[in-house]
Amino acid sequence: MEQNVFTGKTVEDAILEGLKELGLTREQVEIEVLEEPSKGFLGIGAKSAKVSIVKKLTDGEKASKFLEGLFEKMNITATTEINEDENGTVINVITTESSAVIGYRGEVLDSLQCLAGTVANIGKEEYSRIVVDCEDYRKKREETLKNLADKLAAKAVRTGRKVSLEPMNPYERRVIHFALAENTEVKTLSEGKEPNRYISIIPNNMKNGKPIKEGHGRNNDKNRRNGNRNYNGGRKQSVSGFTSVGSKPAKKSGFGGTYLGNSLKDNNN
Repeated sequence: MEQNVFTGKTVEDAILEGLKELGLTREQVEIEVLEEPSKGFLGIGAKSAKVSIVKKLTDGEKASKFLEGLFEKMNITATTEINEDENGTVINVITTESSAVIGYRGEVLDSLQCLAGTVANIGKEEYSRIVVDCEDYRKKREETLKNLADKLAAKAVRTGRKVSLEPMNPYERRVIHFALAENTEVKTLSEGKEPNRYISIIPNNMKNGKPIKEGHGRNNDKNRRNGNRNYNGGRKQSVSGFTSVGSKPAKKSGFGGTYLGNSLKDNNN
């Protein structure tokens, strides 16, 4: 942080002069009194007040500074861009090593966001939301999830079966909930416990009120008898690596990708 020193007849004069020159308010700076004013003896040895004024880092600047230091430790060449508004802060990471920053299904990016959010909110009473992005990954991922939600909702209605997605972090579950909120043919429900909490899409026309496991029924019996090479033995299938049908999804291994406070704090989603 750059230190700026200002003088004045009084401490208050020095502070006001500094704030005016910097174009800042008292809430935006840290002030340190370096010297109190002294009248001296008969005007001899008189000293002006001297203060140091340092601009406070914003939440985004604190998080960005932390991330750039972390990238250096990770041997990743990267810079950050900050966009702050009343809704929070978005930090965009610019790097030629995007795969290392994003990670598998965004898990590294989620971890960076979790850490950056924690740093930005140390000692604060009011929570400040921090989003860390790289190459518009968040937007692209959101579109992928919305398309997936529509596709699986249609499948649930067509088959009359409950469809369960693989575990997702709270933010991604919220995207699925919102994407299907106005769908009158299905409802969504979060099930399981973190970090293996997942969404189930339940059709209003679900047969017998119970999910039917994929891979059972006459068609599969016929396939088995006819030696159909495409028959999968009744095993559940995955759509885009996200879903299973009629049974609980496999537990998620490794880091869960949870935002730890950066996901609108809704543990029921």
